[in-house]
Amino acid sequence: MRPTLFAVLIAAALPTQAADLKALQCGNVFDSKTAKLIGPQTIIIEKNTIKSLNPGKVPVDGAQIVDLTQMTCMPGFIDMHVHLSGESSPQSYSEGFRLDDTDYAFRSVGYANKTLMAGFTTVRDLGGDVALHLRNAVNQGLIKGPRIYAAGKSIATTGGHGDPSNGLNSELSHLVGPPGPTEGVINGVDDARQAVRQRYKDGSDVIKITATGGVLSYAKNGDGPQFTVEEIRAVVDTAKDYGYSVAAHAHGKEGMKRAILGGVTSIEHGTYMDEEIFKLMKEHGTWYVPTITAGKFVAEKAKIDGYYPEVVRPKAARIGSLIQTTFANAYKAGVKIAFGTDMGVGPHGDNASEFIYMTEAGMPANIALQTATYNAAQILAGNELGQLQAGFKADVVAVAGNPLADIGLTKKIAFVMKDGEVFKETAP
Repeated sequence: MRPTLFAVLIAAALPTQAADLKALQCGNVFDSKTAKLIGPQTIIIEKNTIKSLNPGKVPVDGAQIVDLTQMTCMPGFIDMHVHLSGESSPQSYSEGFRLDDTDYAFRSVGYANKTLMAGFTTVRDLGGDVALHLRNAVNQGLIKGPRIYAAGKSIATTGGHGDPSNGLNSELSHLVGPPGPTEGVINGVDDARQAVRQRYKDGSDVIKITATGGVLSYAKNGDGPQFTVEEIRAVVDTAKDYGYSVAAHAHGKEGMKRAILGGVTSIEHGTYMDEEIFKLMKEHGTWYVPTITAGKFVAEKAKIDGYYPEVVRPKAARIGSLIQTTFANAYKAGVKIAFGTDMGVGPHGDNASEFIYMTEAGMPANIALQTATYNAAQILAGNELGQLQAGFKADVVAVAGNPLADIGLTKKIAFVMKDGEVFKETAP
């Protein structure tokens, strides 16, 4: 018998049903704000939001019970620097001539799923047009993946890291024409403003600039400055008009100095930081996103003949091996640090290796976890992300054991919830 319209309306008006109410009974909970374990808790979730935390194992009438009593629950991890549209390989430099955006889009689906299954429920994708569409597909529930804050095309200078015409022969360069602000390449203050406005038009969530040369770009210099301070200020000031933060890829000291003085929100990689840069970052409140994982990956692959073009290989060997030491010094200096891996340079899904490299460099495990939860959420201005507290998004991950005693457990995520939906549940 088909329900009457009256019955349907009554059903719609009923209180929250069991499917909308979940109770996660956690053996322990990591409080990301204090970076401490707070003991057994029952996390009550209504739809996609945490309703309350309750000490101990609490019965909840009408709720779906999820038994995590043998596990430690943490906020879903946040990776502040990924590239979901690709993954490094010896073919990376030639594929751009053979593959279409559609090919990269299909690849990104698998990379997004691997990232989510690894416990990273939110990422900041810092470069790639595909990411904007991938974000939309995830938001629409068409594919499984983390919550994505996408930069779209990064902003570079002519010949700089991110100039899409680098490495093209003269015939191809003539066909393509000199890239401009629409393509994310600027020369001067007016171009800088136009490039940001184009990113707004494209639907970006964040702005990325390449303040210095890069390791993997087809260019000789990997650390020289590539923007003037005035250009960076124009980017930052225009970004503020649209509510954007600005992330600055930077390896060399002079480029970092200009980026900090120009007002960027975060420095990515930061290979050649020193005491002067640390002091400047602390004065300006600039965040540091280290990406040790990418540094180790490129340094290792640089040893393999043919993996990178010869113009890239010495940069990868020299710069990549330094980032972990830079991170250790930055942490000792008291610089604000948020978690980031640059995955896409290395294999997607291996994001948690960064936790291990951070602790190897002297950061306590609880602080390393804080960088990927509470700290990262501060950059995103995410009042609803990075904590297991009432009113926050129901992003929860869990491991069997104590990650503060064994940070390697972060590579063995047993439970993943994003927006109140369970994507992974493995019995302990």
